[in-house]
Amino acid sequence: MTDALRYLTGFGNEFESEALPGALPQGQNSPQRCPYGLYAEQLSGSAFTAPRGANRRAWLYRIRPSVLHARRFSKTDQPLWRTAPDGVEPSLGQFRWGPVSAPQTGVSFVEGVRTMTTAGSCDLRLGMAAHLFFVTRSMTDDYFCNADGEMLLVPQQGGLELFTEFGRIAVAPGDICIIPHGVTFKATLADGPVRGFVCENYAAPLTLPARGAIGANCLANARDFKTPVASFEDLERPCSLTMKWGGRFFVTEIGHSPLDVVAWHGNYAPYKYSLRDFCPVGALLYDHPDPSIFSVLTSPSEEPGVGNVDFAVFSERWLVAEHTFRPPWHHRNVMSEFMGLIEGQYDAKPEGFAPGGMSLHNTMSPHGPDANAFARASTRELVPEKLSNTLAFMFESRLPQHLTAYAADLPTLEKDYADCWSDLPKLFDGSPEGRGK
Repeated sequence: MTDALRYLTGFGNEFESEALPGALPQGQNSPQRCPYGLYAEQLSGSAFTAPRGANRRAWLYRIRPSVLHARRFSKTDQPLWRTAPDGVEPSLGQFRWGPVSAPQTGVSFVEGVRTMTTAGSCDLRLGMAAHLFFVTRSMTDDYFCNADGEMLLVPQQGGLELFTEFGRIAVAPGDICIIPHGVTFKATLADGPVRGFVCENYAAPLTLPARGAIGANCLANARDFKTPVASFEDLERPCSLTMKWGGRFFVTEIGHSPLDVVAWHGNYAPYKYSLRDFCPVGALLYDHPDPSIFSVLTSPSEEPGVGNVDFAVFSERWLVAEHTFRPPWHHRNVMSEFMGLIEGQYDAKPEGFAPGGMSLHNTMSPHGPDANAFARASTRELVPEKLSNTLAFMFESRLPQHLTAYAADLPTLEKDYADCWSDLPKLFDGSPEGRGK
């Protein structure tokens, strides 16, 4: 697989790729006859009349039009993949789970999704769901299309190849991949079982956040986002296509592969990004910028500056601030925060938060460093230090995230998680001597 075009989807950038020379028509999108006897088909990721900067579409030149895929659907079920509004468990407070083991039976990507939280409503194109996913068997003649929203995949263990209508994308821990709303794909194993996380975004597509006073550089740079080169399957054998629509699952049988796009152009395509390319910014003298400086992507809402979903990453970085409590401080906020650890340690929870683990701190639920982290950070010598061996992420939403029954019943749920703050001592000393402590 060759990564090719680099760009940020969503700012009107146009890109093109062809798997056969001359397969991409020049000068018009839908000529009377396409090269190689292909069919022209437009895939629209926005309303036709969306403003130019937000208008997303791709022209696909394929062996057969996708109308031949979407016939005679029958219902099927993926009982552990839930869709908002679905969360039924009380979700006030702080929750943390240890790593979850992969199923013992063979599961494809679709069969291996396990929903942890839901927020909003997919029918209203509002909110998100946070999932675990497991893959222990490759998809061969089975394919998947999500008509409810785009999917942000965060592998945590093992490598995966995603063969999409636009071509192939290989991802491994440290990478993310975005499969746009309505794009068909299959997932195959690269080197053994895979475990990871998925943010299913029902609302506006993810895009780069505004940098504001940071300016033109740092954080995630558009040049580091990659789309696949065109690649196709010309297979004439029984295949199945599963579609997720309205929170339900449907399957249809077709006599050929739906991944038959020979050429494409447009600004609506899958893409990947290496989280190791993220360039953090921070305080150079004292105090903390807000954690929004760790935002990689955002799904904007109608409220300016407030994300339907924000995706943030906490990666290796230098800490140099003086006279400052350096780890993330104790706080409450309006956003709900689903966090996962990909590798290493998280500085606010150096014990108890293992790679593959996750936590939920919901809207206005207080959280922050535990007693041990607070004691160390309050007394250590503040020399410049590099936070190494760390890679954590967050799916953050302005909407409250509700636990699913699966999440509430997981054996790895730490029932005593809140006790990690119980040993925070009372340090208050109101005497004149206490002022200088």
